Amino acid sequence: MQAVQALIRETGGPEVIGFETVELGEPGEGEVLMKNEAVGVNFIDTYHRTGLYKLDLPTGLGMEAAGTVEKVGAGVTNVAAGDRVAVFMSGVGAYSSARIIKADRLVKLPDAVSFEDAASLMLKGATAEFLIERCAKVKTGDVVLVHAGGGATGQILIRWLKHIGATVVSSASTDEKRQLARDAGADVVTDYDEEAVLSAVREASGGKGADVVFDGVGAKTWELTLKAARRFGLVVSFGNASGPVTGVAMTDLTAHGSLFVTRPTMMHYYEDKDDFQAGSKRLVEMIADGVVVSNIGQRIPLKEAAKAHRKLEARETHGATILLP
Repeated sequence: MQAVQALIRETGGPEVIGFETVELGEPGEGEVLMKNEAVGVNFIDTYHRTGLYKLDLPTGLGMEAAGTVEKVGAGVTNVAAGDRVAVFMSGVGAYSSARIIKADRLVKLPDAVSFEDAASLMLKGATAEFLIERCAKVKTGDVVLVHAGGGATGQILIRWLKHIGATVVSSASTDEKRQLARDAGADVVTDYDEEAVLSAVREASGGKGADVVFDGVGAKTWELTLKAARRFGLVVSFGNASGPVTGVAMTDLTAHGSLFVTRPTMMHYYEDKDDFQAGSKRLVEMIADGVVVSNIGQRIPLKEAAKAHRKLEARETHGATILLP
């Protein structure tokens, strides 16, 4: 089978994304040949492209996709040819029409979950799963601030948090994105004005501050994030949409209430096989039950991946972006 696959030979802007047609061989032991029907686009893809997150070059791009198993190699028992599956946390290379991958990172999809929904939800949904349930361990009654609540990951975080009984305050940059955060279930939604955010958090928490702050924006919201957290609160910095947080003074954590700060990565929470299977199962259940829902704002042809990156980095997207091979 021939496949179209993205390839970058140097780091840089969206223009460095190229494509090549390759001949795929037979899957080896423990591998499958997977035909992609939809591919997810995530901020981590831009970090790989720019070199913020280092990869050996040349390299493919993309961390999640959904499609069908075409062939299985020797020793594969968890899936069979014809199975509907999603893949994430299997290295880069999802920007492709088909590829050969390890079978142990495949997640079977029930018929109720479409390829497009899976491709738009697996990585972002798994992010919400480990951030909420295993990293922050959010519990019923917690007050949580979610920055960028109108984005794809932000909306999933809000829905998941409301499902477990948290009170959610969210910030978003435009009227449209603020409405998306409200539609996801946020109790209070504001713009990024410091006093507006802090006032909303104080009111929701009885003046104490947020138990947890999920900040995927980065540099532009860092100071606001610290101010919004309660004494002994937890700050979860998980993204760099506005640039990475740099020059952090540890004494700032003291000044804002002996805060706890973590910079988690999915790799550490999903690298163990048992953790991967448990987290994936929990996520698929949440999708099938309608707690986590897809909000696809952009469908773009695979070979126009550069366009998808430009729109994402310019904050011109709403909801999720998927590529169609």
